Amino acid sequence: MLAGTHWANYALHRRGVTSDSEDILHNSMLVVCMLRKYSLAEGELLGALTEIEELRPLYVRGDLPDGSRAAARALELLRLISALARRAP
Repeated sequence: MLAGTHWANYALHRRGVTSDSEDILHNSMLVVCMLRKYSLAEGELLGALTEIEELRPLYVRGDLPDGSRAAARALELLRLISALARRAP
C-alpha cells in the first residue's frame, strides 16, 4: 500500500494536480472533494490504490483465509499503479 501511495503522489505531482507539499497518506483519510478531484485526474490509479487499501484491514490486520490470493492481487494492482504513474502525462 505504501509503494502504491508513493506512485499515486508521483503521478499527481507530475501532472500538476497536487503541489509538492500535498501528499496522499491514505485514500480513506481524504476529504471527499479531494478524493473526487484526484479521481478525476487519475481514476484508474486511485481505484487500484483503493482496492489495495481495502484489502489491508482484512488480510494484513485481520485473519481472513486466502491471504496468498489477496497478496497476489495486491501485487497485480501495484504493477498497474506503477505503470499508470509512469505513463506520459
